[in-house]
Amino acid sequence: IIGARYYVKGFQNAYGPVNATEDYLSPRDIDGHGTHTASTAAGRQVSDVAAFGGFAKGTASGGAPLARLAIYKACWAIPNQPKADGNTCFDEDMLAALDDAIADGVHILSVSIGTAKPLPFEHDVIGLAALEAAKRNILVVCSAGNSGPAPGTLSNPAPWIITVGASSLDREFFAPVKLGNGLKLIGQSVTPYKMKKMSPLVYAGDVVVPGVPQNVTGQCLPGSLDPNKVKGKIVVCTRGAGLRVGKGLEVKRAGGVGFVLANAKANGNELACDAHLLPATALTYDSGIKILEYINSTKNPMAVVSPGRTVLKYKPAPFMAGFTSRGPNVVDPNILKPDITAPGLNILAAWSEASSPSKLPEDKRSVKYNIYSGTSMSCPHVSGAAALLKAIHPDWSIAAIKSALMTT
Repeated sequence: IIGARYYVKGFQNAYGPVNATEDYLSPRDIDGHGTHTASTAAGRQVSDVAAFGGFAKGTASGGAPLARLAIYKACWAIPNQPKADGNTCFDEDMLAALDDAIADGVHILSVSIGTAKPLPFEHDVIGLAALEAAKRNILVVCSAGNSGPAPGTLSNPAPWIITVGASSLDREFFAPVKLGNGLKLIGQSVTPYKMKKMSPLVYAGDVVVPGVPQNVTGQCLPGSLDPNKVKGKIVVCTRGAGLRVGKGLEVKRAGGVGFVLANAKANGNELACDAHLLPATALTYDSGIKILEYINSTKNPMAVVSPGRTVLKYKPAPFMAGFTSRGPNVVDPNILKPDITAPGLNILAAWSEASSPSKLPEDKRSVKYNIYSGTSMSCPHVSGAAALLKAIHPDWSIAAIKSALMTT
């Protein structure tokens, strides 16, 4: 790291001074996201690293491990909200950061930031700054966003940006759940906790407190589960509203001993793995249907969740992640987006020790490396590859680098 700056005036204009318990008034990372993306792009080789629980053990390396990093922090913790809910990035802070990066003479800008919805070019601050960068032959690589699989959800649609979607890699974390009828469903998890024995199995929608809206009864939202009905049991929750790690925390709060997270139809076969706070596994939509069918087929449903284990050279791979934002490009349908995909599902990279692996305030664990998912993770893979090309071909234009990556 050869330089680090921070940009906070826009944030402070809206929220007042930064709360020292929520963020550092400096370029330092209290969250984990910036450390994860920076190390993916240009982290040095480090041997014998792993996520919490020993998952994905091996030598970690950024895409361009000899590149120099300049850090520009323009996103901040949202006041009075858990870090797991994400950060906020004000236009004026991002614009100041990107202006300084251009003036500092960077070769590549790696921007793992998306917008809530596609923005017209004239209102797209990252796009406008990227245009100024492109005029100076500075390559800008951005995330496509995590609003998939709905169509037309793309972030960063400008043609002078490399817009990166997210796909899987050939590494899985198998964590089976064995049912009382002998059926074994292969889920995935990066949670190492072991269950000692078979335990009663319930569907979250059957054990909620009165008053939970019908359309979210199965989603294990905060305060929704009845401890009298959950204590000592494994709870099946469905994806949808709320954080994946938050659903596990709700099961633990209500006294559950294990947790199964079943995909909604929109999530399909994509399984994002989390370091949950109790024994847990995640199931595909089809497997989720099977476990619910089993619960409904017997008076005494039972199950046991096994801890995850790392499996390499898994096929098929890569496949597109369900969360990755989709085209068509609603800002300009003539420009196909995203441009490229890269690994963004269950990526191991460095992490801030000021943050827990789940980023929940109740989680007191600390890790140096963490598994995380998003187009934020795929973007720096492309930035690192672009840095290697820039080193080999210093005379190439940014269009030549983009073309070479997209057509190889």
